[in-house]
Amino acid sequence: MSAVAVEKILLDPKPFLKWVGGKRQLLPELLARIPKGFDTYFEPFLGGGALFFALLPEKAILSDTNLRLVRTYRAVRDDVDEVIAELSTYPHDRVFFEELRRVDVDALCDVQVAAWMIYLNRTGFNGLYRVNKSGGFNVPFGRYKNPTICNPDRLLAASEALQGTEILHSSFTEVYKFAKPGDFVYFDPPYVPLSETSSFTSYTKDGFGIDLQMKLRDSASFLKERGVDVLLSNSSAGAVFELYEGFEIEEVYATRAINSKGSARGKVAEVLIR
Repeated sequence: MSAVAVEKILLDPKPFLKWVGGKRQLLPELLARIPKGFDTYFEPFLGGGALFFALLPEKAILSDTNLRLVRTYRAVRDDVDEVIAELSTYPHDRVFFEELRRVDVDALCDVQVAAWMIYLNRTGFNGLYRVNKSGGFNVPFGRYKNPTICNPDRLLAASEALQGTEILHSSFTEVYKFAKPGDFVYFDPPYVPLSETSSFTSYTKDGFGIDLQMKLRDSASFLKERGVDVLLSNSSAGAVFELYEGFEIEEVYATRAINSKGSARGKVAEVLIR
């Protein structure tokens, strides 16, 4: 067994954030479709980064349009001890949660942004990250008895895994500037809603409409023509099959819990596209 393989086993990093549509449960399906060899790994919709933490690629460029998320990842990569020290002082308390939710987070340093993001993620309702049109975080206090707010081991492992990665604040449309033949890009965008009432597009204040879904399809097509390996996730909505006509589309099943009605949660068909 190589030294790299041993290091990966010892490290065993996992996502340090809960994220809507996170891919931890679909990792076997995703990993089965990873190219056997690739140079640089790209993940333009970073979110919780489940596939990145499972792959631990030697070279990676991670990006997102959510600047607070990007700053959080950078702080965990570069100043994890300070993030742990800051987060360790935060109590599980509704009043503290509501005060922190009102803070002008964008004026804080990266370490404080990371502590803000992780705390609200671990204590807010269902682990949601949702903002209003003004960019204000608007998720209510969660119903947790004793949530793990600070997990030093997980943060340290994530920090080690992120060493050497580039973490960019950019749109998926920028990938074409960097990706070259032999690279691998995984796109995990906000999904096309299965119905008019199921949309979840408040991840950033501008949402992710059908026009951006079409731009994503065009970006994937361009990259494939360039010789870049591409894998995309999306919902099983009919519009997705129409959008990606000519691509290889496979249905898989994931358990989704983001629904106000318990009876509406459970196994949901999604698609993987190549």
